[in-house]
Amino acid sequence: MKSTAIHLAALAALALAVSAHATPVDYPTKPIRLVIGFPAGGGADNTARLYGDALSRELGQPVIVDNKPGAGTTIAAEFVAKAPPDGYTLYIATASLMGGDKVLYKNIRYQPADFVPITRLVAAPMILAVNKDTGIKNVADLVARAKAQPGALNYSSSGNGVITHLAGVQFTRLAGVQMTHVPFKGGAPSAQAVAAGDVQLTFGTAPSVKPMIDTGKVVAIAVTSGQRSPANPQLPTIAEGGVKGYDLSAWYGLFAPARTPPEIIDRLFAATTRVMADPELKKKFLAQGDEVSVSGSVAEFREYAAREGRLGVDLAVSSGAKID
Repeated sequence: MKSTAIHLAALAALALAVSAHATPVDYPTKPIRLVIGFPAGGGADNTARLYGDALSRELGQPVIVDNKPGAGTTIAAEFVAKAPPDGYTLYIATASLMGGDKVLYKNIRYQPADFVPITRLVAAPMILAVNKDTGIKNVADLVARAKAQPGALNYSSSGNGVITHLAGVQFTRLAGVQMTHVPFKGGAPSAQAVAAGDVQLTFGTAPSVKPMIDTGKVVAIAVTSGQRSPANPQLPTIAEGGVKGYDLSAWYGLFAPARTPPEIIDRLFAATTRVMADPELKKKFLAQGDEVSVSGSVAEFREYAAREGRLGVDLAVSSGAKID
């Protein structure tokens, strides 16, 4: 009788253990929401849609891109931080999530610890682009103009504290010039402002500025990375143009709310690694100026995101920007 009771207790414990792991094993069983903090048409949106379509085919469930622009991506970040940690709300974000937001926004209700870094998706230099009527042909021209007219040149970005803003901060710091920052709610409107002549230049993601470059209203003069980009090999780097030490690239990574089960994180990492290895998908990303750059492991991306976050904090502090 006693042995029967022990046997039944063991079976019950086993059933409980199986039940506890049922969700991670079965994941996903319904659509996944992929949140981004930018409107449609910019670099983040294009990245999310290419990746989301591929991930949907891999996991056998719809992956729905949910654009939540505004407040330098903090609206989207707070939404994800408060979402159930069940793997059905994911976030595509940049380094600002890992510390820069806290510098810029004193009232945000989340912190880096509220997110689990899963993997980097793509990395790419930004493109330094100017309005065609400025007469600026290269980086040396831009530096000379900015020094001759301190604060007169305006540069746009996709929001306060995001990488396209910090690229401008780094440029002014290393070039020793003054320019005025004008934030927009996304990469597409930021690039459109350059085309319209509302601002003179931008440090934009390739997907955001390429349509404006193709119209001839905006001229690309350099890339922000330390080495020339295979996506735009004809463009020199900013460092080649005379701003020594300039090296800053944009990247998008995949995050989940804190306390998302490790089994789900591992499933997402493995699925992402598989889909991003597809040569055809890599070509599509390269066509829009992005290079697939999946992390070697979840732990590797965690360390990378933290390191990039520290750089973002440094640049955010240097910017002097504060947003209520």
